Amino acid sequence: MKIEHIAIWARDIEKLKTFYETCFGATSSTKYTNKNKGFSSYFLNFDSGARLEIMQMPSVTGKNTDSNRHTMGLAHFAVSVGSVEAVDKLTATLAQEGVPVIDGPRKTGDGYYESVVLDPEKNRIEITV
Repeated sequence: MKIEHIAIWARDIEKLKTFYETCFGATSSTKYTNKNKGFSSYFLNFDSGARLEIMQMPSVTGKNTDSNRHTMGLAHFAVSVGSVEAVDKLTATLAQEGVPVIDGPRKTGDGYYESVVLDPEKNRIEITV
């Protein structure tokens, strides 16, 4: 079994789409829209085969925007970039572009080498080896 995709509700799927295409090399599907429900989404595809669905619907609200506080629901998702050097390089590049780096790069107590950044909607992305 494998996870087919992860989905994230978003306020601005166009901004998120651009972020993941630019910063993580994702390629996007065409936009799906259900006018009856006011629902829109994109599937973002990554080279590894992983997919992220970003979704928007006016009736979905209420996400905590305090990135220093954990909340119920999606905690983070991780992307593997292959090496310690690649973690350092991508983290530095993202920081230079103004992407918030909230932790690392560092070696964790359980042996991972990682950094944690925030996408434009404050979702946590763990960048690991």
